[in-house]
Amino acid sequence: MDQAGVTRLLRAWGEGDAKAADRLMPLVYAELRKRAAAYLRRERPGHTLQPTALVHEAYLRMAGQDRAAWKNRAQFFGVAACMMRRILVDHARALNMAKRAGRLINVELQDDHAVVAAPGIDVLALDEALTRLAAFDARKTAVAELRFFSGLSVEETAQVLGVSVATVEREWQVARAWLYSALKGTVTAST
Repeated sequence: MDQAGVTRLLRAWGEGDAKAADRLMPLVYAELRKRAAAYLRRERPGHTLQPTALVHEAYLRMAGQDRAAWKNRAQFFGVAACMMRRILVDHARALNMAKRAGRLINVELQDDHAVVAAPGIDVLALDEALTRLAAFDARKTAVAELRFFSGLSVEETAQVLGVSVATVEREWQVARAWLYSALKGTVTAST
């Protein structure tokens, strides 16, 4: 199905048509899973969440929203990216709490389609840095979330945000540099 067909199903779902959501999932599942796998490749090795579990949790959270105002495919993937970020942050926080409590049990879930993890990033540190960036530049934060967590192209990000491609390219370049510095500890909250 083309992008227009996905957009029609999204709008129907937003208007309360549960069958539209059922028809939509098979059309977007592979793309959601690919994006989840790409994000998880950036996580630390041995992460207990697998792409399939991340996609299912994100979809369940999105499906639980009453009458979402879906605009288009790019917006849907942007919302999915935010959901995945929240899930990963919640997972990391829960893991840290369990470690502090001394009752951590390491269970490795297997997923036949999982990719080999690359050297990881600290999702809590990234979330904190994005929160700090959002305090003074919401658009750069939105660009970073859409590009990093959802893997949207520059063009798709521009469409979701209603800005030009050149603006997204500029904002993404600055956001990446700021986040890199923040994660290395060289910027302050108001820099």
